[in-house]
Amino acid sequence: MHYMMILLPIVYLLGNGYIFWRLWPMMSAMPIWGKVACSIIFWIVALLLVITILMREVTLPQWLSRAMFSVGSTWVVAVLYMMIFLAITDIVKLFLPSFSYGFVSALGATVLLLCYGYINYRSPKVETINIAIDKPLSCDSLKIVAVSDIHLGLGTGKTAAGRYVELINAQHPDVVLIAGDLIDNSIKPVEADHLEEELNAINAPMGVYLVPGNHEYISGIEDCERFLKKTQIVLLKDSIITLPCGLQIIGRDDRMNRRRKPLTHIMELADVRKPVIMLDHQPYEIAKKDSLGVDIQISGHTHRGQVWPLNILVDNLYEQSHGYKKWNNSHVYVSSGLSLWGPPFRIGTNSDMAIIVIKSKK
Repeated sequence: MHYMMILLPIVYLLGNGYIFWRLWPMMSAMPIWGKVACSIIFWIVALLLVITILMREVTLPQWLSRAMFSVGSTWVVAVLYMMIFLAITDIVKLFLPSFSYGFVSALGATVLLLCYGYINYRSPKVETINIAIDKPLSCDSLKIVAVSDIHLGLGTGKTAAGRYVELINAQHPDVVLIAGDLIDNSIKPVEADHLEEELNAINAPMGVYLVPGNHEYISGIEDCERFLKKTQIVLLKDSIITLPCGLQIIGRDDRMNRRRKPLTHIMELADVRKPVIMLDHQPYEIAKKDSLGVDIQISGHTHRGQVWPLNILVDNLYEQSHGYKKWNNSHVYVSSGLSLWGPPFRIGTNSDMAIIVIKSKK
């Protein structure tokens, strides 16, 4: 996984270089000052997302921070598909030397694909999962709404947060479980938009529970905890809570905390004779949890790569990269994310939310 953190930035820079090289002949008629200005603008935009992230703790006007983040993150995905479409036009030109619309064709195809990706991102998939367990519940059934990776911040602001809360409330859940990355890269835009107002509008009689994700640590876990005290959300960090119906919810701290408790110690907190749900942001050690008496696991983190072809890579990195799967003893749901990080596009993947209905066989 660590080598990907090195490889992807290199590929991104090479991709920008390739696009700039293809763009340069189109500036041949410009005066030298025009070429210099266009070149500077190109590379500022190419690095804008990195600049925005590095400046996340700098106080800037909200409109400027959001504009920088939106343009920079959109550019990242645009570069990916421009590279692919430009390569295709290069191949076409080998067989049709007279073809001279390569850059314009690639640009048009990229814009159309991004429009589709944005529409798809705005249309989360809602999946209903019915689970019958062999352990006793004191209620006939329990309806859980499970979400992950909302990433409140510059990318997901007040309007989007309100839209997600409406979607959650429309399911009339008994309890809402958030499997990490509620906050994006900084708590500042979350507090500036007073997003506690949206979070406090979630209707769930048995409560709203959250485990930390890696982005809660990126944003500053202490700052996130302080913000959550303004909300109804209960943060579970290597801790357990039992609902009135007898269901136990175990919340693991994220892997970003190297001092989090071992999984075996976490399981000692639970009575495995009763139903156990485990929230763990990153879907590792699924087979191990399955052997320790976890009935249901809910995770997120993967986003399933967000856009093709990264979904193919992510599918091969995790035991389970997304969706629902029944293991030997456990029911596991890995969310692709109700929202997402960075660019607002879903191409080859879906934003999602699960309605988990639990009934006891006993």
